[in-house]
Amino acid sequence: MAESETESTHRESAPEEPGEIPPLEIPIEIVSEEEMAFIETALALATASFGAVARSAASVAPVFAKRRLSRCSSGSAGVNFSGGVVSVSDIEDSGGGGEGSRKKIRVGSESLLDRFRRRKGLSVTDFTAAEWCEKQTEYGLVLGRQRPTKAMKAGLARHTELEEEVVKRVKVDVKSVEDTWALRLMNFIVGAQQLVLEGLTRELPVLGCIKGVWVVGIIDELRMPLGSCDNYPTLVDTKTRKRDSLPAEPQRRNGRLQLMCYKYLWDNQIMNEFPSTQLFNFFSLDPHCILSDDIQETTANSGYEAKTLDDVLRSFRTMCSMLRPAQDKLLLRYEFQDNNSLILEDSFDYDDEWVKSNIQQGLEFWRGEREANYAPEDERWKCRFCGFSSVCPINNPSPVSPQPSQVPQPDSSAPQASQASQPDSSSS
Repeated sequence: MAESETESTHRESAPEEPGEIPPLEIPIEIVSEEEMAFIETALALATASFGAVARSAASVAPVFAKRRLSRCSSGSAGVNFSGGVVSVSDIEDSGGGGEGSRKKIRVGSESLLDRFRRRKGLSVTDFTAAEWCEKQTEYGLVLGRQRPTKAMKAGLARHTELEEEVVKRVKVDVKSVEDTWALRLMNFIVGAQQLVLEGLTRELPVLGCIKGVWVVGIIDELRMPLGSCDNYPTLVDTKTRKRDSLPAEPQRRNGRLQLMCYKYLWDNQIMNEFPSTQLFNFFSLDPHCILSDDIQETTANSGYEAKTLDDVLRSFRTMCSMLRPAQDKLLLRYEFQDNNSLILEDSFDYDDEWVKSNIQQGLEFWRGEREANYAPEDERWKCRFCGFSSVCPINNPSPVSPQPSQVPQPDSSAPQASQASQPDSSSS
């Protein structure tokens, strides 16, 4: 979810007819119609031109048919995000623990976190990609991302279709990094309001600081029964497959990890005091910076006044205080790409210890506390679908150190720097 973007999106209530969405041209954190991108919310903004995904609080209007997703534009550039979250790359199901050398990376070398996510933080996709295969994730970052497959594009199209059932996109000007962050927080506010009022929202951004590292995610779908005391939301993720067949267990495991990470972020964001000072310091934000006229007008139309980023953050914290933790029962849905028919609904329980263990392993990898693990031996079939198999030491006892120009561009994988190549799957 990269370093510079020129537009971001904003959501609010809208008529039934969604607007046409132009193709995306954004960094690896966000999935465009042409590429799967990294961060489930394009979280890190190192420069003022970095666009952000946000939602407008207009979904609390009397008509709760659809949220409008506005796109912010900075200057004259025109990058459009597909719903602010729909464009996030997912991994299908959990793929593999890992084995390999546990020795520490040599002294003096930068970690992958420092090299590629220093001012951006990590996404949930970064953790699921590493769980599938840390070595593949490392190669994707160091050697460069590969072309997305037709299956990945189909998955993105389905994601967009689902999002447009509840969201419409509009444009909003952003003038600063603070503007983009204000829009991101507004996107959460609007999505959360829609959840409370309508019982359903999609592509909702979440974020949190885990052991000093900022992590973001974009939840596919949240459901909550209306008119019931059981107002604990259920997290849902929908994935598409090229064939009408069940996913392999490593894929299902990877998807479970993804949803558990979302719940982990959601619950911490809802139940704990949000670390505002850490957010401002890490991303070099000025909480008292005056927001652009466009954003101030948008917040006013949404029912609350906000002149600064700090004003928006106060509304964000208030919204969080009104919400409940997510249900422990999570739901993965698998659809057949040809006709969107349901292949499988995988309902499972949240495992706090397991997800924390996986997050810890992921942080060790990203921080460079050990070398990257390969897929475990009983899951080496993954290598057949990996674009880096020809240069990976696990398949080549004495490989020549690969250069970026050597990276193949196979049709069978849909790699991105933070996305794992998986068989017969697309991140949706």
